[in-house]
Amino acid sequence: MGALSHLRVLDLSRVLAGPWAGQILADLGAEVIKIERPGNGDDTRAWGPPFLKDSRGENTSEAAYYLSANRNKQSVTIDFTQPEGQKLVRELAAKSDIVIENFKVGGLKAYGLDYESLQLENPRLIYCSITGFGQTGPYAKRAGYDFMIQGLGGLMSLTGLAEGEDGAGPVKVGVALTDILTGLYSTSAILAALAHRDQGGPGQHIDMALLDVQVACLANQAMNYLTTGVSPRRLGNAHPNIVPYQDFPTADGDFILTVGNDSQFRKFAEVAGHPQWTDDPRFSTNKQRVAHRAELIPLIRQATVFKTTAEWVAALEVAGVPCGPINDVAQVFADPQVQFRGLKVELPHALGGSVPQVASPIRLSATPVEYRRAPPLLGEHTLEVLTGVLGLSDTDVTTLREAGVL
Repeated sequence: MGALSHLRVLDLSRVLAGPWAGQILADLGAEVIKIERPGNGDDTRAWGPPFLKDSRGENTSEAAYYLSANRNKQSVTIDFTQPEGQKLVRELAAKSDIVIENFKVGGLKAYGLDYESLQLENPRLIYCSITGFGQTGPYAKRAGYDFMIQGLGGLMSLTGLAEGEDGAGPVKVGVALTDILTGLYSTSAILAALAHRDQGGPGQHIDMALLDVQVACLANQAMNYLTTGVSPRRLGNAHPNIVPYQDFPTADGDFILTVGNDSQFRKFAEVAGHPQWTDDPRFSTNKQRVAHRAELIPLIRQATVFKTTAEWVAALEVAGVPCGPINDVAQVFADPQVQFRGLKVELPHALGGSVPQVASPIRLSATPVEYRRAPPLLGEHTLEVLTGVLGLSDTDVTTLREAGVL
């Protein structure tokens, strides 16, 4: 039994941040019922190519994007713009512990599916709203998307080549990182609300905003600004507070060197054949290396080109200096550590064959993550959920389907 197997989650969210939170809860054992609109469902079902291939090698209608965030869930199609659909969702919410939604502020109130309405019937309900800008403030009614928030929230000002380098300019992170981080923070908030409820407290409304999360995750760069009043600048792959901590060229490509303290720098200098660097007052401490970055980095680059990436990684690993290659995604899944940790799993899929999945990184000794279901087909569990959870008859479900509610 999973750690959260006693909980039911009603997932009204689409795209990534909300579904990511729902998938984490599902991986931990919660029963997660994903409500989708009939016909098209979650927007990401169509965000392809690429699409999953069936057992014959033919493309299906299941986009890889959708498959990344909806494992272990049950899909139920309900049109809650219709009164009958609203009634069904309210009844499911009354029998649930958690609701996750990412509609615009006030968007569900017209259907009686907002927190204030649902908590009247279920005071223990934990209701997590995920929006671009939160439930309050001058931007509250705006739509918010990850890319836009990466720009507005400062992340893109820190990402990309340094000013003055060819091709310099702000660049977004290669995955929708703000959505992912918001999903993670939302999960933490939901678990905190559950802990409060378990101590006798009521349910509560959780107000999560992509912009809030993005600003919070500026981390040390935010503090660099707040303590100096100077906005950090782009440094490419370099670190604002540690030197050397970036990529360097090798005889056959590039590698990453992450020297975290003065002891590691001494070991690196010895392996590089330049022990005199540690006696140079410009480079002897990290503070001095940051101040004299422009002098030290070219010296290191001149030294690293004489060995291959593999040679550097092998030599520095023996010396205890953190470093590594720059892998593409194919190389990641071929890496022996990734394979040993089982970070790729396969689940049987309803369309035949199997669907690959990236395993959860959560390792619990007593209640490990279980991979119970592949990401569901649209409406795959409508009959199962409505008859099993709400007690509707097969005839009731057929009538609702014919009316276009399901």
